[in-house]
Amino acid sequence: MSEADTPLVGPGIRRRRRALELTLAEVARRAGLSTPFLSQIENGRSRPSMGSLQRIADALDTTAVQLLAAAEAPRPVDVVRGTSASVRESGAEGGDAGRMRPLVRGHQRLHALEFTGYHDWGREFRHRNDEILYVADGSAEVEADGNFYRLERGDTLYCAGGLVHRWRPIEPGTRVLVVGIADHVQATDEQGG
Repeated sequence: MSEADTPLVGPGIRRRRRALELTLAEVARRAGLSTPFLSQIENGRSRPSMGSLQRIADALDTTAVQLLAAAEAPRPVDVVRGTSASVRESGAEGGDAGRMRPLVRGHQRLHALEFTGYHDWGREFRHRNDEILYVADGSAEVEADGNFYRLERGDTLYCAGGLVHRWRPIEPGTRVLVVGIADHVQATDEQGG
């Protein structure tokens, strides 16, 4: 997978930053990045790791998924090939560097991501809407709503919107798919009568 195939997130970061009326230096400081590096990202001369993208998203009060989605226009039908590019996750040491690959591109109502290798156990997530974690290969540990779960190959964990959760792979070669309703969608409960 070529790094050149990784989606360019810079223009979406710049639009979000300007919409919030923040300077480049303010966002860089909030994200713990250098101003020149953030400028290179915004101008498409550099691509951030997933960890850096998450820190930028936090600084902009959004999510990394939303910044990735804003990198491409939505399509009514889209095929994402298994050879499509992934983004490196930060914090991994050695040969099991974590990767994240969007399985749905553009600003859609659904997000789907494939994670392989290392994933930061220290990072907790809380999404507006529901999502599922599916272990395609290997095994993973999940903490959701204060409870711990061990998921094996083929297992799925459903997590309702608003619940704090985090996860990590337990063994090398683990592949986790995360699918959820995008944060910009207002999901409603419909009671059948």
